[in-house]
Amino acid sequence: MDFTPEDHSRISRAIAEAESGTSGEIFCVISRRVSTYRDVRLAWAAGASLVLPAILVPMGLTGEWFGLGDGWEIAHAASQSDEVNRALVAYVLAQVLTFTGVYLLSVIPLIGRLMVPQRIRRARVRRVALQQFLAHGLHDTADRTGVLIFAAMADHEVEVIADTGIYSRTTPEFWGEAVSALVQGIKRGQPIEGMEAAIALCGGALSQHFPPRDNDINEVPDRLVVL
Repeated sequence: MDFTPEDHSRISRAIAEAESGTSGEIFCVISRRVSTYRDVRLAWAAGASLVLPAILVPMGLTGEWFGLGDGWEIAHAASQSDEVNRALVAYVLAQVLTFTGVYLLSVIPLIGRLMVPQRIRRARVRRVALQQFLAHGLHDTADRTGVLIFAAMADHEVEVIADTGIYSRTTPEFWGEAVSALVQGIKRGQPIEGMEAAIALCGGALSQHFPPRDNDINEVPDRLVVL
């Protein structure tokens, strides 16, 4: 998804409006993808390549499945070694084909996302969100009032991270409402509107607990970063 200069301007205006009644700071980041989850997809492929061929062995997996036999049976002890070799080759081929097939399936976005447990997606999105929180100095505001609104589009995860100053004066349910506002906008295909709604909610909480100071300065730029 591409974001236009107008989208960036809308977020900047929304942040400026929200911060006009507070000394707090709000910053927005949209990430197209925080991880490829290649390690998880490889783990699925490796696991399937171990399990599926083992299931096929009791079903009669032999070299003939892959055209490795000539269809003739020779009742002689000397032929048993060749039969075992063909069976081993068939087993390896089944593993390779299973691994390749499962990995190629995982490249399909929907299937790949279903392969990744939500707890892993959440952990990686939160890690990147915390990195952005620190990178943009939201942890270093005068009253510890920095708020980061973070959306990971391909990962289908969002985070709203608030510093201790404002978080200690609100309830977890409030931040859940901010997350819900952002998620609803994304589900409608309108992430910018979702961001604007979340910004307004966060601005309201900041205004209630941290009104503007006489010497108030804008400690964090009012802008959207797209990764």
